[in-house]
Amino acid sequence: MRLSRLCFLLTTTLAPLAAIGQAQSSQLPEGVHRDTVQRVCSSCHSVQMFAARRMSREQWGTTVSSMIARGAKINDDEFDQIVGYLATTFPLNGEAAPGTATTKQAKVPRKPSLIDQAGSDDKQVVDEDAAARGKTVYIAQCITCHGTRARGGSRGADLVRSVVVLHDRYGSTIGPYLAQGHPKSKPAELTQEQVKDLSHFLHQQIGDTLRTGPYNNPLNILVGDAEAGKVYFEKTGGCIKCHSVTGDLAHIAGKYAPPALQQKVVFPQNRAITRQGTASRQLRTTITVTTPSGATVTGEPLNLDDFNVSLRDADGHYFSFTRSPQLKVEKHNPYAGHDALLDTYTDKDIHDVVSYLETLQ
Repeated sequence: MRLSRLCFLLTTTLAPLAAIGQAQSSQLPEGVHRDTVQRVCSSCHSVQMFAARRMSREQWGTTVSSMIARGAKINDDEFDQIVGYLATTFPLNGEAAPGTATTKQAKVPRKPSLIDQAGSDDKQVVDEDAAARGKTVYIAQCITCHGTRARGGSRGADLVRSVVVLHDRYGSTIGPYLAQGHPKSKPAELTQEQVKDLSHFLHQQIGDTLRTGPYNNPLNILVGDAEAGKVYFEKTGGCIKCHSVTGDLAHIAGKYAPPALQQKVVFPQNRAITRQGTASRQLRTTITVTTPSGATVTGEPLNLDDFNVSLRDADGHYFSFTRSPQLKVEKHNPYAGHDALLDTYTDKDIHDVVSYLETLQ
């Protein structure tokens, strides 16, 4: 049952993840907390990767959270600093960076950069405008045989898996291939710019297929019955024992998008990303040790096994005890209620509760 709940969450709330790039020596652009991003992220991710993955603050928060789930060591302060820097420096295309004023300007053709001359081992940075132009070229020249998403069919090859396309960088292999004549048609009469735009479009399709594109946005999960969710919240699930719609859950729907709300319901110990791109804070498990003499101490466990128990209290003091029948140890898991529900609720219960929480605007 626990495995089915995990599969349920994964199939409905996976958010886009940034592709892991090779470490680069290039420096990130100037900005507040750039040093934190450089120190924490640059060992695995290149500057070009950040520049290519322009997203909103919420999307950057989701991406950084996914890196934490994969093992990245990032504390709460670093999380806010990293998300703030990325959202400001690499905002979603068409959006102004937070705190900056913008004026409409005509687009000026940029000079060819080192990115345009990247070698075969470098990932192509997709230009969304060029990809949009390349789509029109693709529709006119290629779609009949290779399909709407370049995945091929009975009349043409899968271009997403094509060696020619995978090795291509800004038209470097696509151009010569088309120039010498397509095996099934006459040579495509495309300009160099059209070939380059087509290259951007095809690499965009590759990115979408590799779970880095819009086809992997969370599904619409608001398909439950809000009234049934209210009944489950107040009675069947017993949620009201620990939560209050006028207290800790007041206006919860204004804080979290539906996928994050579902995350909070099913796996609340994981970090959910707010609409502002910040991560929810985790509640800590604590233990209370009562000695044979009746003295008690409570704190965050550092070690807990059959032989020893150690903890650190709220004042930072360290305590260690040898386990014995006379030593009483109580564990306080703030998520125990949610863990118990993993074995009892159904998919319908989850959808109903999330739909109910969505009404708490």
